Amino acid sequence: MVKAPSARCTRETIHGQACWTLVLDQGDTLTVTEQGAQVVSWISQGREQLFLSPKNVWDGARAIRGGIPVCFPQFNQRGSLPKHGFARNMAWQAGEPQVSEAVMTLGFTLNHGPATQKFWSAEFQAQVQIHLSPNALKVDLSVNNLGETELQFSGALHTYLAVSDISTITLRGLQGQPEWDAVCDTHTQAREALTFNGEFDRVYAASPKPLVLQDGASVLEINQSPSWAQTVVWNPGEVLCATMEDMPMDGFAHMLCVEAAQVFSPIHVPAHGHWQGWQSLTLQ
Repeated sequence: MVKAPSARCTRETIHGQACWTLVLDQGDTLTVTEQGAQVVSWISQGREQLFLSPKNVWDGARAIRGGIPVCFPQFNQRGSLPKHGFARNMAWQAGEPQVSEAVMTLGFTLNHGPATQKFWSAEFQAQVQIHLSPNALKVDLSVNNLGETELQFSGALHTYLAVSDISTITLRGLQGQPEWDAVCDTHTQAREALTFNGEFDRVYAASPKPLVLQDGASVLEINQSPSWAQTVVWNPGEVLCATMEDMPMDGFAHMLCVEAAQVFSPIHVPAHGHWQGWQSLTLQ
């Protein structure tokens, strides 16, 4: 009998990047880069649950395509900052891991300073807490306003889920929620089951219910805290994917982004205030 690996959390170098690898006693494994405090791998139930592009350029500066990018303090290009903010391209400071046989937590911190103030004048501290337990992953972003004036930001936990074939999966749980289709610039309500054929880029009012991704026999439950106002569902489709230098031609067929997000209006954090928002993924 092969014994499951003992629980551990170790710092190592992968693709030339400083990373942390978390391993639970029952075998679930997670890898997170210090760049962006970005989860880039989550192996559970014997397979990779997150999509990571094999065409990434691992230079420590450009955004990592896949995993769970932390988009902060701006969503996409809705403002004057770099696309999806600057946090995903910066080195975060890892804290002391908390390890047990069944649950593991690792935190990362990004503080304001000269590197951030080139883009954004706010005085802040951002923290990411990653919680790994058997068949489950939770990523928690918190923002502390250290300044004397109100802080405003938007952003997302831009989760890339690995799927076997984009044309055969379904996403449920958003039925009836207001939907904006960014491809067609149309507004409607979400149908009962979302399916995917071609470019898909839609923003939904967040549902109070869990979302359920069905991929063959695999079922993933997706939850987010009410502090995120929207859920973004995105797949580039074949045509757009072919234009993306950091994606393989068939990359679109094996991923779906389901994001806890703040898109249309900013989050307001008062002077010396605090905000927190999370997303959780649970395999059924």
